[in-house]
Amino acid sequence: MNTIEFWFDFGSNYSYLTMMRIRQLALDAGVQVVLKPFLLGPIFKAQGWATSPFVLQAAKGRYVWRDMERQCMKYGLRWRRPSVFPRNGLLAARVALQGEGAAWQFAFCERVMLANFADDREIGDEAVISGILAGLGLDSGAIIAAAQGDACKAELRARTEAAQSRGIFGAPMFFVGDEMFWGNDRLEDALVLAGRTNSLAPLGKNMRSRDPLDG
Repeated sequence: MNTIEFWFDFGSNYSYLTMMRIRQLALDAGVQVVLKPFLLGPIFKAQGWATSPFVLQAAKGRYVWRDMERQCMKYGLRWRRPSVFPRNGLLAARVALQGEGAAWQFAFCERVMLANFADDREIGDEAVISGILAGLGLDSGAIIAAAQGDACKAELRARTEAAQSRGIFGAPMFFVGDEMFWGNDRLEDALVLAGRTNSLAPLGKNMRSRDPLDG
């Protein structure tokens, strides 16, 4: 089966839109999704930003929150603007790494996104993450202990470094082979490419530049 890599940060609002849509869309397209949780913070820092550009640029931030309302209405998703943004997704990302190859990984990621962007819960709180794991019938204590271990910490650092080395500058980001797509609004395009075998090169001539919004 053809695959698509979905790189995301749990604090990224546009990653929320993708997370809640990609599983079914990929199934319909006959494409396998490889989840790639990482941290945007170090990438923003390398660009000279102390936090999300939606916080640093007030006008863009105002636009984005209204855009999220429209997009969630469009997709039929629950939405509540987070009272803290961006939230710390460090523990959630480490736990998601523990779930790689496990049947529960996707459901965990979806529930964390809902906790952040639909229920306005603090996803950096161990109790919240533990509750999500327990709700999936998992041994939350064992998983969180492993997530807080040195091996998992090193794995997440390596994942974020890999994101930087591949040229990732925001989220959500998709890779089909070496072809990169940025933003929730490019998900369908990425799935089309993942579902076929020919090159994207003929389409490249007509690709439009876009103002960076997703982060």
